[in-house]
Amino acid sequence: MTKPRKLAMVQVDVFSSQPLEGNALAVITDGRGLSDAEMQGLARETNLSETTFILPGDTTVERERGVRVRIFTVHEELPFAGHPTLGTAFVLRGSNGAREVRLNLNVGTVPVRFEEGPGQPGFGEMTQVDPKFGTVHEQEIVAKVTGLEKTDLDDSLPIQTVSTGVPFTVTPVRSLQALRNLRMDYGRTGEYLEKTGGKFFYFVTRETVDPAARLHARMLFYNGEDPATGSAAGCTAAWMVAHGVANPEERVLIEQGMEMKRPSRIFVRASKLDNRVVNVRVGGNVVEVMRGEVFF
Repeated sequence: MTKPRKLAMVQVDVFSSQPLEGNALAVITDGRGLSDAEMQGLARETNLSETTFILPGDTTVERERGVRVRIFTVHEELPFAGHPTLGTAFVLRGSNGAREVRLNLNVGTVPVRFEEGPGQPGFGEMTQVDPKFGTVHEQEIVAKVTGLEKTDLDDSLPIQTVSTGVPFTVTPVRSLQALRNLRMDYGRTGEYLEKTGGKFFYFVTRETVDPAARLHARMLFYNGEDPATGSAAGCTAAWMVAHGVANPEERVLIEQGMEMKRPSRIFVRASKLDNRVVNVRVGGNVVEVMRGEVFF
């Protein structure tokens, strides 16, 4: 009889300083020896937005490139995702208080720097890959494929696909009410995004619940709804600076997850060099909520 394998797992809530809020993440702390199919199966088992697998390796390589980490949704492996990057860096940091943790992801090396201060337990900020600006979309077509009315869309800002590792189509909506009423046909939206170079829609509005927030956001996808989407927030940080919603170097708050009772606070900023948006940073708090073993 084959002896069951046991894998240590830590579960954290990301983009929240309160347990049971933000976006939950399962981290397998040593995934060496697992096949791609087993990683995908474990991600389906946790049934969270993402599950990550730390693959410890040669210390010289880790110093140069960072610790190897792979990210899986319930359906597929991703080259990059925001809350898994921040949450996994928090787990790797552990109790040693490191100021920076570098992850070697499929998209490349992503550093996460930690800040400590009053009311900032476990606050980390990742630097994402410099943004690539893609398609600017026609409002009428986007309204049709997403189930919105054209009048629901904010025509003072462009609908644009931006990537800092994963391409999101940032879609500005006029009001909180329109965003709360959103119902999507995933077949139609998926087909449209595939044709236009986006992975997911990221809907935002300048009407917010918290007056301190710059944007209120929602991200609906094949796993239902995402409580916090750090990769999309990075794309949106670049989009905000490019289109005057935020100033270069201004750290602003995006609120997300309220519709599903998982409020999340995502802090973003980006720089400008000449006429290019660069140095996209996405930060937030992380709290540990669970430790255990997976065995199969």
